[in-house]
Amino acid sequence: MEPTNLRYHKDHEWVRVEGKQATVGISNFAQDALGDIVFIELPKVGAMVTGGQQIGEIESTKTTSTIYTPVSGTVVKVNKDLKDHPEVVNSDPYGKGWMAVIELSDPAQAETLMTAAQYETFLSTQKK
Repeated sequence: MEPTNLRYHKDHEWVRVEGKQATVGISNFAQDALGDIVFIELPKVGAMVTGGQQIGEIESTKTTSTIYTPVSGTVVKVNKDLKDHPEVVNSDPYGKGWMAVIELSDPAQAETLMTAAQYETFLSTQKK
């Protein structure tokens, strides 16, 4: 079961909104599909981003995948620990495996993303 305090994007990113800031990461489904993560490229602090835009890449032993931001705003923080320990995303995608914090240009934008229940339903259609 996905954490219910998050919102989810169809590209398997999650968002945790706290005030005007949103923490972004990838879902458990995404990290599981990727396999062992070996490298993560994150956006630069200060970058202006738009919902749906590529903000980085994840390399695993199987493939390389794009990280998209589900929300628009300014990157105010990135998880520098992932540079030396990208495997944390595999073991704790909703906690220590977060990717970036974005100062939201429109906090209501996160409300348009899927709830945990909607994401679970979406995943059930993806697995077939």
